[in-house]
Order: sequence, then C-alpha cells, then structure tokens
Amino acid sequence: MAKHIVLVNWTEQGVKNAKDTIKRSKDFRQLAKTVGVEVTDISWVLGPYDLVCTLNAPDDETATRLGLMLAMQGNVRTITMRAFGESEMEGIIKGLP
Repeated sequence: MAKHIVLVNWTEQGVKNAKDTIKRSKDFRQLAKTVGVEVTDISWVLGPYDLVCTLNAPDDETATRLGLMLAMQGNVRTITMRAFGESEMEGIIKGLP
C-alpha cells in the first residue's frame, strides 16, 4: 500500500456547512473504503490548512481517483503528497551512485 498525506482546505460551500464536518469525515472514510483506500487519520488543524489526512492506497492512481471523487462534492480542495516510509526510502537510495 502507498501512503499519502492529504492537505485539505474547505471551499466556501464547505465553510458554510462547517457543522457537518464530522459527518463528512465519516462519509469520506466510507467512500475511501469503496475504492480500497484505508484512511488512517483525519485531523482538524490550525494554520494554512483546515484538515490533514493520512491514507493508504493500493497505488497512486487509486489515491488520485479518491481525491477527485472528494473534490467533486464541492466542500474541499486538496493537495495530495506521496509519502515514503523508512524501508521504502532505503530502497530508493540504494540506487544512488
């Protein structure tokens, strides 16, 4: 599984419906399951982003599909980053000259 970190900002629609944020997070977890993605954490944060999520997806394409499905609902905009664990990074740097 590929780990991804998702930085989330509410749209104007999302802010207007801020009272529904817990329900939307639960719905997102269920949506993720339907495409084979495990949401490992959702945190509401202070600073330039409104939420930070971590998830495990079978591949980058599936993570992208989930992000598009979420964006189509109109409540958030996301920035998704592929994250590498220590063992993955060890494999990456083994190929360095």
